[in-house]
Amino acid sequence: MTIRTKATAIGINHVALEVGNIAEALAFYGRILNFTITSQSENAAFIYFGDQFINFAKGRTQAPDEKRHFGIAVDDKELVRDTLIEMGVALLGGRFLDFLDPWGNRVEITTYTNIMFSKSTAVLRGMDMDHLQKTDESLAELDKHGLGTLDDSS
Repeated sequence: MTIRTKATAIGINHVALEVGNIAEALAFYGRILNFTITSQSENAAFIYFGDQFINFAKGRTQAPDEKRHFGIAVDDKELVRDTLIEMGVALLGGRFLDFLDPWGNRVEITTYTNIMFSKSTAVLRGMDMDHLQKTDESLAELDKHGLGTLDDSS
């Protein structure tokens, strides 16, 4: 019998993101992304992407993030790029699609099909995104880490 000395992290459930104004944050991110708002008040809002969420919390006061960031996987990164440009949001350059939101939070946008991160078939189906297919490279990366193929039985 193996004695466990620490818990295993299963994933990231949510990110709490400080913003200056909840309604403005919902409007800003709502121009870029489809999501479901499950709760909203003057001080907080919860937006869901399937089984994960971002908690907008009123109160951002620190300087803009330089390196600290979080990533959002999307079905169409170029559509996000085009929308950000149309909105006049400055892109930060480099090999990723990074930008600062109006409160200085650094956000990285990546394409779901090109990365190792995976959602179950059931979650993708619930999001009406079950047509998305991982690239051969991302499937190979999953396999390299012993995560095998995606479970289609859910």
